[in-house]
Amino acid sequence: MKNLLYVFVFSLFFSCKAQTNLTTQTSQETSQEAKKELNTTPKLVVGIVVDQMRYDYLSRFYSKFSEGGFKKLMNQGFNCKNNHYNYIPTYTGPGHTSIYTGTTPKYHGIIANNWYDKEIKEMVYCAEDENVKSVGTEANAGLMSPKRMKTTSFADENRLFTQMRGKTIGIALKDRGAILPAGHTANAAYWFHGKDEGNWITSSFYMPHLPKWVNDFNASETAESYLKTWNTLYDINTYTESGADLNTFEGGFKGKETATFPYDLKTLSKENNGYDILKATAYGNSLTADFAIAAIEGEQLGQDTNTDVLAVSFSSTDYVGHNFGVNSKEVEDTYLRLDKDIERLILALDAKVGEGNYTLFLTSDHGAVDVPSYLQSVHIPSGYFDSKNFKSKLNDFISKKFGASDLLENASNNQIFLNRERIALLGLDLQVVQEALVNEIITYKNIDKVYSATTMQTTDFTSGIEELLQNGFNQKRSGDVLVVNDPAVISYSKTGSTHGSGLNYDTHVPLLFYGKGIIKGSTLQKTVITDIAPTISALLGTSFPNGATGIPLDFVLEKQ
Repeated sequence: MKNLLYVFVFSLFFSCKAQTNLTTQTSQETSQEAKKELNTTPKLVVGIVVDQMRYDYLSRFYSKFSEGGFKKLMNQGFNCKNNHYNYIPTYTGPGHTSIYTGTTPKYHGIIANNWYDKEIKEMVYCAEDENVKSVGTEANAGLMSPKRMKTTSFADENRLFTQMRGKTIGIALKDRGAILPAGHTANAAYWFHGKDEGNWITSSFYMPHLPKWVNDFNASETAESYLKTWNTLYDINTYTESGADLNTFEGGFKGKETATFPYDLKTLSKENNGYDILKATAYGNSLTADFAIAAIEGEQLGQDTNTDVLAVSFSSTDYVGHNFGVNSKEVEDTYLRLDKDIERLILALDAKVGEGNYTLFLTSDHGAVDVPSYLQSVHIPSGYFDSKNFKSKLNDFISKKFGASDLLENASNNQIFLNRERIALLGLDLQVVQEALVNEIITYKNIDKVYSATTMQTTDFTSGIEELLQNGFNQKRSGDVLVVNDPAVISYSKTGSTHGSGLNYDTHVPLLFYGKGIIKGSTLQKTVITDIAPTISALLGTSFPNGATGIPLDFVLEKQ
């Protein structure tokens, strides 16, 4: 009996020890898995938006890019070659917002850069905020915040996830390019105030005064150093990917007879708003890269276990495109120089955050149309829309049709806003008035499609321009009638390029992923701009932005 008791105790002892060892092993494995999961999270997410960058700029200028800039992102990262905007209008404000919120103007509410506010009966700007104060300047250029953006960005969700320990910094020459991506909870957004100051500024929405590193940067006279001669980076005769330097399709600068290289920026700045001239040159991007690199150090980004977000927008490509046009030597030189600036930024990230410790994506807020006057010269259908004549003609129609001359309240952003109070007082049916305008406007020259707000609210479109219009239609903020011009027909000057449509030249933009958690490869599968934020959120393991309608692109992410 005693022997049986010994055997029982002995067996029990080793059984408990085995269970303890198993529990310890399981705990260690769980700890290792947790550590592995933690190690998949980048210390820093860098979002780069290149303002007004068509996808074909990657292929068009590829042979002249360095190995460390665009090529590095394309060849060592993941290239989504068929990436598009999925709404109208393709403008800067909506574009930057959609990239970071993962949804369209239908939900985030930024329906344009400027739009007509139906409640206060006046135009408003997407980032303006009269309730804050300028910081870093006495000018009103700092009266900005993201208050008009209705949803969160992935940067906001990262801040919430990390209990506000993960930082968010937004940087761009344009205020909206810095503010909207950074979101509502950003530590800071900085933008460039030119004129006679040439400083990076912010608003009291973020802080009461500029940090030392920003003041030091402003005092360094870096901006002034770029007021020099802008000539081509390489021999202009090798710029075979663009048209003749001297042509009739470009704007140029005041004080210079021709829009041709070289440009004496210091001299020209006197007639072109001082430091603001830098915005419309390749050097504006270089200045932005300088400031972004200083921010990585000054804000100590990517230096702890809480993921930080750096949102950088290169705005000069847009200014140059608007001024000189898609096919200009100036655009080509701007992208070749931007390639060098992106290389500098990547090298700084490698040095300060560590290669393999950060994740980067690069995209654009919209593309651009070739200058219509140039397209006409090569027999491609295109043209110019006379907005003033359009409004006059439409007002005449409304007066004759309804016996009132004050029903057209506003016409902007290819939208018609009706005076709904006046329509009600006259006993008219709003839907009848809308449809009457639709049937009238569709007969006008250079008009391709017209839809009423009622149609947008009662019909579910799943393809074509109609779907894009609906994705850009915000019930509270958009107009009563939406107008679509013929392809390559714009309301703009006869020189330079612009954007805003739902056609491929405006919707097809780059989307490159690179760095930690990203596989190497490419796809021709269609992706849309609203997929970016959910993809980054999935990588970080955070909640998706609260209005996100896009889906994670799992094929760009390393399998866990």
